[in-house]
Amino acid sequence: MINCTIIMEFFLMEFSSIRELQVLNAILFSLIYIAALMGNVLTIAAIVTDPHLHSPMYFFLSNLSLLDLGCISVTLPKFIVNSLTGNQSISLHGCAAQIFFFIFFAATEFAFLVAMSYDRFVAICHPLHYGVTMTPLCSLWVVSGSWLSGLLYSAVHTGNMFRLPFSGSNLIHQFFCDIPHILKVSSSEVHDTEYILLATSSTLVLFCFVFLIISYTYIFSTVFRMPSVEGRYKALSTCLPQLIILFLFLLAGMVTVFSPLSDTSPVQNLLISMTYTILPPFMNPIIYSLRNMKIKVALGRIMKMTFFPRKEMSIFQKMKK
Repeated sequence: MINCTIIMEFFLMEFSSIRELQVLNAILFSLIYIAALMGNVLTIAAIVTDPHLHSPMYFFLSNLSLLDLGCISVTLPKFIVNSLTGNQSISLHGCAAQIFFFIFFAATEFAFLVAMSYDRFVAICHPLHYGVTMTPLCSLWVVSGSWLSGLLYSAVHTGNMFRLPFSGSNLIHQFFCDIPHILKVSSSEVHDTEYILLATSSTLVLFCFVFLIISYTYIFSTVFRMPSVEGRYKALSTCLPQLIILFLFLLAGMVTVFSPLSDTSPVQNLLISMTYTILPPFMNPIIYSLRNMKIKVALGRIMKMTFFPRKEMSIFQKMKK
């Protein structure tokens, strides 16, 4: 009989054994986490409080910001706590929860990016049909379908990866429970099933990717045929941020798939994982606040109401008189 130790907990990567660097690392990533939280929360607040932003595009954007909040909160707080306490362990259930929610938020975000590209396609290429096509009910169905598809996709993959016991090394050379590292210590049966699931889902992802390419091809061909420079700028200001976010998402996916697993370089693993776990949630609100004038105006109004409430009230009273 072969002795086999069943894994009940994992040990995550330690960035550095030097205590001062661990504390500095925790402070740095705490600042990044707070900045990402503030950016996404302010984006959601701007969309909810401004009636001019109550449209399908901004409804999708508020959900995207909510997904970014969840995605960065799955991995980064645990990493910060581990750096401060020096305890790198994570339970089997905690690892399963990390993988489930990370796949859930990432898959749902991809579904939203596809929905947002269709929204811009209708708005720019068929503006007269926009009010009929993208109704509030239709937008609600799209949002519900995106969240549900991400939930089902995550449940299938997580359920497969954790349906059988793990054996082998319980060291994960990453700062969170990353899927490739978990598959390294999973059984061959789980491996085979996961490859089948990935091959099946890749077909759907490829279809969505082709849809995205066609949508943005039609969008840009329509935009560059517009006679008005102001019209072209207005159209580009609504779709370019989405295209940049889509590029970041695809870059993160490519890094996830093609980056080599390193068992010796914690810095390399950290930098690679930052590309798809921290960079998109951190950059998305910055991209939208810099490129979208309506978001800028709404954020400026929130800032004024927050820091100069009395001044705003006095101006309002004068206008009323």
